[in-house]
Amino acid sequence: MLASLSDNSIKQYDTCLRKWFIFCKKNHINLHLKSASNVITFLTQLYEAGAGYGTLNSCRSALSLFLGQEIADDDLIKRFLKGTFRLRPPLPKYNITWDTSMVLNSLADWYPNDALSLEKLSKKLATMLALIATLLQTISKIKIKNIEIYSNEIHIKIPDLIKSSRPGSTQPLLILPIFYERPEICPVVTLRCYLNKTQSLRNHDSLFLSIRKPHMPITSQTLSRWIKLTLSDYGIDVSIFTAHSTRHAATSKAHALGVNMDLIRKTAGWSGNSQTFGKFYNRNIIVNLNQDGSFTRNIMSDSIL
Repeated sequence: MLASLSDNSIKQYDTCLRKWFIFCKKNHINLHLKSASNVITFLTQLYEAGAGYGTLNSCRSALSLFLGQEIADDDLIKRFLKGTFRLRPPLPKYNITWDTSMVLNSLADWYPNDALSLEKLSKKLATMLALIATLLQTISKIKIKNIEIYSNEIHIKIPDLIKSSRPGSTQPLLILPIFYERPEICPVVTLRCYLNKTQSLRNHDSLFLSIRKPHMPITSQTLSRWIKLTLSDYGIDVSIFTAHSTRHAATSKAHALGVNMDLIRKTAGWSGNSQTFGKFYNRNIIVNLNQDGSFTRNIMSDSIL
């Protein structure tokens, strides 16, 4: 049963369940008692302490796992959460986003690739992969054995479970086309150079290795730090925009360039009827997956203008 949850979900639920245990102990309540009234009182205390809809809904999920599905399905609890949504709705993190061409044109200065240090080459490749709307978790799970190199493109399979993995869904397949117009910002050219540069350093199959010895595989947190530093170097306000903002920037840019919505959803790993893009990702651009490569081509080609 625990294996049905991701590590992140377990950590998230653990925080809520600890608060539930404290609440029950303080109020002399049987923590196993399936009482909608007690749950609403508990959620109300969290709300009054400043919790938003997302936190409260996460607690509802944690409690339903612990107390049973009837807690999640209870009409009073549903009504309570609907009220918190209206009173304290989850807002998009960004009302605006940055222009991908700003960063890509700057990364073009990091060329030729074979003259770059391992640190610069690693940051360049990580940022470019993030800019084709790929989750950092997905990038961190890329293995050398799952990279297939062809004459005009590279295919990267991701067989490991990721955030978007669910029964019946397909695993990501990243298709990176060669960008002949500007090899200095071509993901394929950069990836090939990175593979050559790290070949003698490898004791592991993970694509990205730490910059310093003993060059161990890195986590998505390290990738996030690399990308954030790169964005900061090129004028992106990282006090507002995190490494994850690459998804906002890339999908908003693709939409502005006329890329088909179905392709944007597919590339970003959203379902065909997902409203995620419209609610949280489509932002006005500050001007200062990819099944057939057209998403990547549009993002990279725009930096020429």
